[in-house]
Amino acid sequence: MQTGAAMNKAGSYLKKHTEALVKDVGIEAARSLTGKSKATLGRYYSDAPEHADRFIPIDAVAALEAASKSPHVTGALADLQGITLSYDIERKNDRRGGINSDVIASAQWFAMLMGEYQASIADGVISINEAKRLLRETLALQQVLIDMKLHLGSESG
Repeated sequence: MQTGAAMNKAGSYLKKHTEALVKDVGIEAARSLTGKSKATLGRYYSDAPEHADRFIPIDAVAALEAASKSPHVTGALADLQGITLSYDIERKNDRRGGINSDVIASAQWFAMLMGEYQASIADGVISINEAKRLLRETLALQQVLIDMKLHLGSESG
C-alpha cells in the first residue's frame, strides 16, 4: 500500500485522468450517465485539499468509459500498477462526432500529453514507466488526429 507523497502523486494522477474522462464524455452527458451533479463530478477531479480523499466511484467510471473514446481512469490504474492495456483496432466509440469533436479531442489529448510530460520530467529523468505513459498518450493523440483526417476527408468530398 502506498503512503504519503506516493499516495498523493497517485491520487493526483487519478484525478487528472478522471477530469479527462469527464471532459471526454462532456459534463452534461457525464452528469446524466452517472446521476451525479456537476459539483460532485468536479469534486472527484478537484486538486483542492478538501477534496483530496474524494474519488469517482467505479460504477461511474464504468458508465463514463463506455461512452468515452478512451478508458482514461482504467488506463491510469493500469499505469500505476505497471500493467499495459491493449486496444482493439476498431473501438466502438471511435467514430462519433465529427471534425468539431476531433478538434476538441485533439486539444484535450495534447493537454494530457503535456501534463504527463511535465510530471515525468519534473525530477529531470523520464523513467521507463513514464516513457510508456507518454507513448500511450502520444498514440492516443495520433489516433484522434487520424480520426480528424478521416472526417475531413469525408467532409471534403
